[in-house]
Amino acid sequence: MRCASCGRELLASETRCPACGTRAATTETGRRSAPRRFDRTRWSSTDVVAGMATLVLVVALFLPWFGISLGVVGLSVSGLDAHGYLYLVLVLGLAELAYLVARASVPSLPERLPFPHQSMLSTVNGVNLVLVLIGFANKGPTGVGWRFGAILALVAALVAALPKGVIVLARRRR
Repeated sequence: MRCASCGRELLASETRCPACGTRAATTETGRRSAPRRFDRTRWSSTDVVAGMATLVLVVALFLPWFGISLGVVGLSVSGLDAHGYLYLVLVLGLAELAYLVARASVPSLPERLPFPHQSMLSTVNGVNLVLVLIGFANKGPTGVGWRFGAILALVAALVAALPKGVIVLARRRR
């Protein structure tokens, strides 16, 4: 049987993947069970962290990113309204979430992909982080300030990118 997260071949006695730490699906008797339709155990802990952070990032794109206060009147815009290229972050984020759901739903998905799981997610989350950093830094004229959505998006993009990036970098050093 292969690891649901990284695709490594597992021994019958292994309960966790030695490469990524994902738990192998087992029954009460200790034998591996047939995969269920949707099995959250196919996600590693970094998959969960990256998926939740990506979900927060997608929501944050619709929140106010920038604003200006003129006395009693204020104006704010969302990240998508301020920067059209953040639609790429939206599309990549939704694609990542769909991929993670498919990964938990389709047992043979890891064997069908032409690219490694960790590398794919770290690349997607890295691109999202760079685009969010550019959007965060490009706030416009003096007097325009950051709002809650920009800060939330930046933190979510960092949280999504760091776990997978650390794993990929650690594997390259071996």
